Amino acid sequence: MSPHTAGRGRVHRSLVTGLPVALAAALVAAGTATAAPSGDARVVRTATLGEIPLGAFSNALLPGTVGDDRGVKLGGIGSDVYPAGREGEYWTVTDRGPNGQIKVDGKKRRTFPVPGFDPAIVKVRVCGDTVEVIDAIPLTTSSGKAVTGLPNQQSRDEAPYTYDAGTPLSYDPNGLDTEGIVRAADGSFWLVDEYGPSLVHVSARGKVLTRYVPEGLHLTGTDYPVVEALPSILLHRKINRGFEGLAQLPGGDLVLALQSPLPLPDADAGDASRTTRLLRFSPRKKAVTAEYAYRFDPVNVVDPSEDDTSELKISSVVAVGGNRLLVEERTDKAARLQLVELSRRSDILGDSWDDDTTSPSLEQLDDPAAQGVPVLAKRLVVDLGKVAGVPGKIEGIARVDRDTLALVNDNDFGMTDGAGAFDAQGRLVDSGIRTTVTYVRLPKGL
Repeated sequence: MSPHTAGRGRVHRSLVTGLPVALAAALVAAGTATAAPSGDARVVRTATLGEIPLGAFSNALLPGTVGDDRGVKLGGIGSDVYPAGREGEYWTVTDRGPNGQIKVDGKKRRTFPVPGFDPAIVKVRVCGDTVEVIDAIPLTTSSGKAVTGLPNQQSRDEAPYTYDAGTPLSYDPNGLDTEGIVRAADGSFWLVDEYGPSLVHVSARGKVLTRYVPEGLHLTGTDYPVVEALPSILLHRKINRGFEGLAQLPGGDLVLALQSPLPLPDADAGDASRTTRLLRFSPRKKAVTAEYAYRFDPVNVVDPSEDDTSELKISSVVAVGGNRLLVEERTDKAARLQLVELSRRSDILGDSWDDDTTSPSLEQLDDPAAQGVPVLAKRLVVDLGKVAGVPGKIEGIARVDRDTLALVNDNDFGMTDGAGAFDAQGRLVDSGIRTTVTYVRLPKGL
């Protein structure tokens, strides 16, 4: 382990030279058989992440951050995936850490069983049927402290509780629910976050350089710079449905995907809507330069087993050349990848749809295109729900080559909702869902 600053380090290389002994010893390889082809696209390879105790992982990066990991293993790295340059190597990012929901007096409480967990950038290598951690970078504030995954503001975020939903935890303005990741040419990283929602610029060593948030958020008390540079309409984001997808276009511009439609003018409208938004951000200008309306397919088309429109989400966007993107529409059980092209004529930034007094709102329109909204045209590339061997809850997608995609699932750290998530001793009752990298070959390429 090579420290960057006092009490701060990175997990380096592979099992022999890099990981602390306790952490290396905890790695357990597990293989998964390649599934038979289904339709035109097919799974050609699957690899599984070994079991790494979350406390050992976290404390190797920032000593003392996790006192009791309650038996939770490293997971959640499937929030996104980005090619690291060498074959089989990828940058991934965890989300805010283990969390769940427990009902108390008929109301759901958000639980954080490992509140000291610090979201991290994790570099992995696919070796045969195993996913190895070869590097890890903790996300830190300007003074080198953990950002944590705890919610920011009492006025707009869910209240955090202990693992059993019995004791309130403190909010943390530095907290991030990280999702998408890309790496810039200078070695720094860009991440997106669901709380703000926000776009986060992070140094190559994990220090938050700037967090870009919606105008009017008034996030105070952070130990890093915060800039209100995103449209104020995003203040209405649905809880836990902020930014999740992030892509880097060839010229360096970023595309941010709002996971779900905004609840405008109210929650019912948002839950019923099939129209969400993509933003284009220029790192050079440090500003949003375009906004696009994206229309989901009906939920029962994306997932024939689902009839609740609010289950539709965008979890990943991938640049595939020029201004073209792969956009993942999904539920927790199924996903479809659509190809779109961003164009100037589709830009709605700054028009009436960015005014939260507009009635009906963009989200309320049954047919936005018929009302003159330049909705992004799209073409289905692959229905992953029909490809045998693809796991549920795919949140990360990377382009390997013209014909192949690497998919990573979010296993939620083995967490489930409800009081049964932990046993009588407060130890995790693991769901058994593992983090996997699944390679899918497309018949026609991209």
